[in-house]
Amino acid sequence: MIDKTRIPAHVAIIMDGNGRWAKKRGLPRVAGHNAGMKTMKKIVDHSDKLGIQYLTVYAFSTENWKRSAVEVSGIFKLLVTYVNSELQELIDNNVKVKVLGDYSSIPSDAKKSLEKTLEQTKENTGLQFNIALNYGGRDEIRRAVCDIGRDIQQGLLKPEDITEELIGNHLFTGNLHADVPDPELVIRTSGELRLSNYLLWQTAYSELVFADVLWPDFTTEEYEKAICEYQSRDRRFGGR
Repeated sequence: MIDKTRIPAHVAIIMDGNGRWAKKRGLPRVAGHNAGMKTMKKIVDHSDKLGIQYLTVYAFSTENWKRSAVEVSGIFKLLVTYVNSELQELIDNNVKVKVLGDYSSIPSDAKKSLEKTLEQTKENTGLQFNIALNYGGRDEIRRAVCDIGRDIQQGLLKPEDITEELIGNHLFTGNLHADVPDPELVIRTSGELRLSNYLLWQTAYSELVFADVLWPDFTTEEYEKAICEYQSRDRRFGGR
């Protein structure tokens, strides 16, 4: 049973396995992404019910552009579908949506739908739902270094002023952008055992749980099981 007094404030999820789920059923990969979107909706709803404050999902990485044009187009069409169908429910449930990543280059219809959601949920005070979109951990750190470098060049900072806190503030999760604490728990589905360039700075002391189930088959019971696994661990942050 979940200890309701020890719910992680921030859960980050790598939603892996949509393509393999579709392949097992002889379906196009986009069908797997569609099934995965339905799972994402359930997990967002359940996160809200559990009292999780921040939920971050890895929706589209900087490396995903290497996939076929059909699959990439299908993913962004599904994003539009999700936003259009769920916006009112997100508003009603006081969910605030933020984007981690540079979404300026995504298709215009997806960008327009996303910006509408960001605008209409920005004053909400409940669960903050972060969508990592066109996101890569290394790219995020590179951007932060460039920003800090410009400040030094303009005389606003000295190199010795650079602290971990300053770097963190310039990340997509930092207080200059989404203002999100580091995740206590990272869940990856599909049985793969890696972070895949996801929140590399922020996950320094996160607990990692790998679920041996494809994302479209990830249930709220599997979700609670991962949280129970997190609660069973002794978090020492490098100490004894």
